[in-house]
Amino acid sequence: MDNLINLTMSYRADSDIFTPYGWLEKNDGTINFTIPEKSKIVAWAVSNWNPRSRRVQYYDQLKKYLHVDIYGGQHLPLPRNVHLQTISTYKFYFAFENSIHVDYITEKLWINSLESGTVPVVLGPTRANYERFIPPDSFIHVDDFSSAQELASYLLRLDKDDQKYQQYFNWRSIYSLRNRKEHGYRNTAEYASL
Repeated sequence: MDNLINLTMSYRADSDIFTPYGWLEKNDGTINFTIPEKSKIVAWAVSNWNPRSRRVQYYDQLKKYLHVDIYGGQHLPLPRNVHLQTISTYKFYFAFENSIHVDYITEKLWINSLESGTVPVVLGPTRANYERFIPPDSFIHVDDFSSAQELASYLLRLDKDDQKYQQYFNWRSIYSLRNRKEHGYRNTAEYASL
């Protein structure tokens, strides 16, 4: 392959052509974000259900302490035309990546969680990696807790503390959310033509 490939294009920030699933842009401070009305606690939409994956194993521990509504192939139906509307009724969304790699932060965070107006609970690369792309107070990382039980307790406390919950949305007065989908780029080749 020597001298055959001289450019890379991927989700990795160190690619020659960086094609993230989403990004934030500083706004002029006039954006008023309204948190969607919430009636439920936690949602997770998952199509690739692999019992040996870290995310499913983590969920197996967490479900002992916290009810999670799961959508996707083997679970509750979630039609595309009501996808974001349905998720927006939850306070938290599990943005659990199916693979854990540097900079691999997909639509699970950018669209399913942030665009729908939920607080993302992430399982993926390190907290420091996420903080390269989103503010530290805009998400909850599973690695910040010593156990699934501790995370469940924290989410249940936040559910009862509106003031503390709303602080996860403070970044919305400074940044606007952007993603490939909203710009009409269905794949990386279209995005690269920017």
